[in-house]
Amino acid sequence: MLECTVRWHHHGMSFIAETGTGHMVAMDGAPEAGGHNLAPRPMEMLLAGAGGCTSFDVISILKKGRQDIRDCSVKLTAERADEDPKVFTRIDMHFVVTGRGLKPEAVERAIKLSAGKYCSATIMLGKTAAITHTWEIVEV
Repeated sequence: MLECTVRWHHHGMSFIAETGTGHMVAMDGAPEAGGHNLAPRPMEMLLAGAGGCTSFDVISILKKGRQDIRDCSVKLTAERADEDPKVFTRIDMHFVVTGRGLKPEAVERAIKLSAGKYCSATIMLGKTAAITHTWEIVEV
């Protein structure tokens, strides 16, 4: 079971989340909503979590496949519904995978496995959002 406690920071719309593993993360609202723009918005954190989750999978799958991966980044851009609840309606993910002699079919397979089987975060978000995946390989 995962745990997280989120506490209001008592000024504006700032919050501190403490995870079950003892890590702290700050969040803040937009100034027009009473925040002070001191930390990421909660929905940005959700998007960042999805990026971390899928990156974890892709790197793990490529390493297990004995691919010489040196770096991996994913840029996520998201659109939200205009009306409440303002859920994500579209998320585009672009992976840049860096390594030596990486096989394109292995990179594509890793991304597909993450998207369709392993990444809990993006699979959940996919219930409301159309998610696209693009990728490129950088040779070092």
